Amino acid sequence: MAEIAIERAEQKKRRSAFLNFLIRLVKEKPLGTVGAVITLILLFVGIFADVLAPHGMSETHMNIALTPPGPDNILGTDNLGRDVLTRIIYGARISVIIGLSASSIATVLSLIIGMISGYLGKTFDLFFQRVVDTMMAVPQIIMQLIFLSIIGPGILQVTLVLGIMWGIIGSRIIRSAVISVRETMYVAAAESIGCSKTRIILKHILPNIMAPTIVLFTTRVPNVILVEASLSFLGYGIPPPAPSWGGMLGSVGRDFMLRAPWLVLWPGLALTLVVYGINMFGDAVRDLVDPRLKGGVGRYDAALNKQKKGKISSQ
Repeated sequence: MAEIAIERAEQKKRRSAFLNFLIRLVKEKPLGTVGAVITLILLFVGIFADVLAPHGMSETHMNIALTPPGPDNILGTDNLGRDVLTRIIYGARISVIIGLSASSIATVLSLIIGMISGYLGKTFDLFFQRVVDTMMAVPQIIMQLIFLSIIGPGILQVTLVLGIMWGIIGSRIIRSAVISVRETMYVAAAESIGCSKTRIILKHILPNIMAPTIVLFTTRVPNVILVEASLSFLGYGIPPPAPSWGGMLGSVGRDFMLRAPWLVLWPGLALTLVVYGINMFGDAVRDLVDPRLKGGVGRYDAALNKQKKGKISSQ
């Protein structure tokens, strides 16, 4: 019975913490709330694209090619008579898959390399950081194009290339956070009582570097979406007929841009809104999760208290 009571208390505590997070998000971060709504819409559209799309993904009707927006095709059609709204909806699914998958791979890889390099140091640190220096010395877009030209375009290929490359490069941020935590007293105390390196890394260092890790993940998702769009625009990302937003901005949109401007307007607007929303939501999560910022000047209640004190002093 005691174990059940403890488990229920923990579940209630988790629910209250999540509810408190949502309340703080709405009150303190209005732009973050807008970003969260945009992010949820992107996830919803990506998951239920088959239900939401009014037409088939590659359904063509040559008799209505390059039709402007109207009642039958809300956002118009492309040069093959495919509905632009349908392709944007299916493009959201590709953005969700690649954005979340590549960012997850990159974040996990950055954590592994950064924690090992930052905590153990010496030979491990020297080796890993020289690899990072090598990766950072070459422009990323060129390296991505080289790898994709070797292994070929596709969702899996783009995900792996972006995830591995950014995982290695981003490990330097995690390494810096690990080095700052490694010098704290509680890590020294854990070492003095004989805790293993694995336990120190997992129990003492990892929980205290979650704030930069969250920031790293949330900033990578929109960047991955942008890079995937750039690679698809250049013809090295998602091959047709898959409806990538970058691909829609590429050959077809570029060739018919003056005659049918909606071919680049709607995919570009979708890309802009999604990147903006995820960035705003990521910044808000960083501010609310980072323990160093709790109770600081950025808190909503702190701002209210400051206003009240100002009114009292003026009276």
